[in-house]
Amino acid sequence: MLDFSFHNPTKIHFGTDQITQIAQEIPTDAKVLLIYGGGSIKKNGVYDQVVASLKAHQWLEFSGIEPNPSYDTLIKALPIIQDNNIDYLLAVGGGSVVDGVKFIAAAAHYEGDDAWNILAKQESVTSALPIGAVLTLPATGSESNGNSVVTRGDNKLAFSSALVKPQFAVLDPAFTLSLSERQVSNGVVDAFVHIMEQYLTYDVNAKVQDRFAEGLLQTLIEEGPKALASESKEDLEVRANIMWSATLALNGLIGAGVPQDWATHMIGHELTGLYGIDHARTLSIVLPGVMKVKQAQKRDKLLQYAKRVWQVSAATDDEIIAQGIAKTEEFFKAMGVPVRLSDVELDASDVDKIVDKLEQHGMKALGEHGDIDLATSKQILLTAL
Repeated sequence: MLDFSFHNPTKIHFGTDQITQIAQEIPTDAKVLLIYGGGSIKKNGVYDQVVASLKAHQWLEFSGIEPNPSYDTLIKALPIIQDNNIDYLLAVGGGSVVDGVKFIAAAAHYEGDDAWNILAKQESVTSALPIGAVLTLPATGSESNGNSVVTRGDNKLAFSSALVKPQFAVLDPAFTLSLSERQVSNGVVDAFVHIMEQYLTYDVNAKVQDRFAEGLLQTLIEEGPKALASESKEDLEVRANIMWSATLALNGLIGAGVPQDWATHMIGHELTGLYGIDHARTLSIVLPGVMKVKQAQKRDKLLQYAKRVWQVSAATDDEIIAQGIAKTEEFFKAMGVPVRLSDVELDASDVDKIVDKLEQHGMKALGEHGDIDLATSKQILLTAL
């Protein structure tokens, strides 16, 4: 196991009616900016519950955060914060809203000329407004980590800082019952690939992290399709297990002390930036390609994955690995997401455009070994055709 330091300061309030904890978590003298997306929280009742919990607070609201939150939208929140002396941000929504609020929190205290440099130049975040979160779409784990991804034009860039980790997060599985099937499938697949990028690397004898990761993968495999099935899509226990799995997938626990490979995400970001493809759907396309192209480097963990997660038993190790990859693709298909570029109407003519964007963004040495260069990324994309 690799050396590590682990600290996650986010307090989680999980379960029914936990939204009332907002009143205790946010200081009563704080001036709060409630930030959300397109307005679905007003249709499903979450907005009214948040407002009720803020009755003792001074608060304003800012809405319109898109999926793959746009820099041009986020930056419009800054004058509201400055003009009204806002000192606490409350994100209500899915990972995109929470990601967007993290950028707003950092940008509000940014002292340079252009807050985009937090992303474009990876300038360090030295101060940020405090954040609370009410999660309505389990997927990214953003509610308890310091990661954020923001889009500007056809650029989709990320930054990370411990200073933008939410101080608390409310996770009520009932809030997920109004999600569309597409949102549910995207969330499950996003969480699944988060786990894989921390697990499917090389062995460092991190048995605890491996077993945690394998258990989370199996939970998503078991519960994901149930959340789409007519007879169980309203089952709160199913939603609860998915919600908690998505949080644990990227709160730092399973990634502590192990090598990580975020190549699938980096390549996937370019697909979203160029073509507007849902984030999770880029991951389901790219991951099988990474598994196939990097099979030699990931061989031991691929064997472990196939045997432990999928219970594959075959005559040869090559057959075990092939079946493990095939079962991964079958699971993605069962969740209703694409597994090939052709499934989203892209072909070989698009590959060079994607690789050019990777080069533009400096993504020339991806993977746990830093050996996924531009040529290898191209090979992965061609394999994904």
